Amino acid sequence: MKARTVRIWSVVHTWSSLISTLFLLLLCITGLPLIFHHEIDELLGYDPKPEIAQPGAVKRSIDEIARTALANDPGRVLQYILWDKDEPNTVVAFTNNKVDGDPDAATLRAYDAHTAKPLGSVGGGPMLIFLKLHVDMFAGQPGKLFLGAMGFLFLVAIVSGVVLYWPFTRRLSFGTLRDKSRRIAWFDWHNLLGAVTIAWALVVGATGVINTLAEVMLSQWKANEIADMVKPYAGKPPPVHRASLDTTIERARTTAPGMNISFIAFPGTPFTSSHHFAVFMRGDTPLTSRLLKPVLLDGETGEVSDARDLPVYLKVLLVSQPLHFGDYGGMPLKIIWALLDIMTIVVIVSGLYLWIVKRRKHRSHAIAGQPSLQPSR
Repeated sequence: MKARTVRIWSVVHTWSSLISTLFLLLLCITGLPLIFHHEIDELLGYDPKPEIAQPGAVKRSIDEIARTALANDPGRVLQYILWDKDEPNTVVAFTNNKVDGDPDAATLRAYDAHTAKPLGSVGGGPMLIFLKLHVDMFAGQPGKLFLGAMGFLFLVAIVSGVVLYWPFTRRLSFGTLRDKSRRIAWFDWHNLLGAVTIAWALVVGATGVINTLAEVMLSQWKANEIADMVKPYAGKPPPVHRASLDTTIERARTTAPGMNISFIAFPGTPFTSSHHFAVFMRGDTPLTSRLLKPVLLDGETGEVSDARDLPVYLKVLLVSQPLHFGDYGGMPLKIIWALLDIMTIVVIVSGLYLWIVKRRKHRSHAIAGQPSLQPSR
């Protein structure tokens, strides 16, 4: 590369890295425990488990579980009922002070699918704090978009680093660590770990940026696809007498054969219209279980109004979410994700150290080159 091209790439790499450094450290540090959030929640008691059901035990109706959930949270309304794909005998109810209430005000309680007994709250504890820091830094949508911008700068830093240092590293054997000075040693470690984590960092960085746009994508979907699905029912008020949840779910299953229920959204929530239930069905394979198909049903009669596949951009979002935390391959993949996360922390810290050392060196050279103010002898 020409000297001018090298300078441009160097400036891009330096400043894209520096601007995003502190926030990337925050994301890497908070992301590390989140990789194991299921295991940590279970260890700390924030992931209650149902009793082992007797063979042939019949599950209680969802209507009964819904009534139990409302009785446990008087004065609140149901927003969602969710089925945990990893715990088929557990049902989670989301209640809030109003149907379109702030997600941060929601209460999540787990119920035994066979007895309808409450098992305890879910989604709380220290993992919730780590999640909020990782997702939006407790700043809501602006925080998400800001972290998305930092993630984009991270991707720029990776690409510019590859372009800048690839010609240099080709001259050295892979894994070479020169023992010339502390700065050279850190430089070699920075490049070595950076090379090892390139593909992973690109995947995690890109999926992280996509996830920060989740609310934007959801708003787009609701403004277009959902609006088109409910157009024949324009002007209909919220249902006064809601249809049976069990009947609604059974009709959704008939509409999407071969799929399992993921969650049901109540009328007025962000995932549906003010008049309809939305039952989201999922596939039964590791990949298709991440992809959802919404079935819209009349809130009063339970009749199917429409059912459509999600648009491509929402499918990309749903697939990217578990990939971001290494949630596809069980514990082995989680351990690999954690090791790569730690390596990335070292890359970030070493890059900051190298920049500080370089600045000090330039400053000392500048001072040494200044004319002396002392009288000559």
